Amino acid sequence: MMSGMASTRRDRARSVPDVRALPRYTAGELDVPWSIGTFGERLARAAYWPEHSHPTHELIRNERGVSTVSVGRRTWTITPALGLWMPAGVAHSGSAPAGTWYRTTHFEIGLVDDAPAAPVAVDIGPLLRLLLERLDDDTLSSTSRATTEAMVLDVLEPATNELLVHAPMSTLLAPIVEAVMAEPGDRRTLEEWADAVDVSSRTLTRAFRAETGQGFAQWQSAVRAQRAAHLLAAGVPVAEVVDEVGYATPSAFGAAFRRATGLTPREFRTRHV
Repeated sequence: MMSGMASTRRDRARSVPDVRALPRYTAGELDVPWSIGTFGERLARAAYWPEHSHPTHELIRNERGVSTVSVGRRTWTITPALGLWMPAGVAHSGSAPAGTWYRTTHFEIGLVDDAPAAPVAVDIGPLLRLLLERLDDDTLSSTSRATTEAMVLDVLEPATNELLVHAPMSTLLAPIVEAVMAEPGDRRTLEEWADAVDVSSRTLTRAFRAETGQGFAQWQSAVRAQRAAHLLAAGVPVAEVVDEVGYATPSAFGAAFRRATGLTPREFRTRHV
């Protein structure tokens, strides 16, 4: 019994975020001694990075686990196969649960021609992963390092899919956003929500599209896909995930998850965790 209590205390300690404050830099504010620098850490406990920015471009990815990065009201889910390009100087925050093995790659701003000015989801394919791992080798000659860096830049590609949720901030949509974010499995329809906030369903649709570029159903599907990704990465059985995110059947969940991620839940768990 005492052993069980000690284990519970350890689990709780792991779940309390370690707050990691970082400075804010403008693009190019600091000179860095490398063209591409790689960093990483295996988290023994959950971590939270309050809003900060880098003088370099950053590619955020995970070797293991699922984490999040937010810019304003937009939140991306990061996985081993789906990274995020963060332009230099863009303020962002991040969080990751215990057990995550995250990796970041920083690019000197003069190295990247036509760098995206806004965050972009990036496919982390096998070749890119191998090239980034090669840059960790301190014994590389300057010629080999330059060649590898050029190949990294050549294979960086925007992702076909992204796990992104844009949270509306209008007063009209606030109760809906709060409820669905807290419980993605909430099965109320657009019409039921319209009745709840005393407007027409057409008004709600226009409001969602104006703030997120999506209709309510698309937006809710994105919220559900993000929650499902975190649950699957944590090892929650698929049947429980289906219930948690509000789908009537495993097949309906699988189809929706595949539309959002390009993978079935089983493929996601196999390739992303």
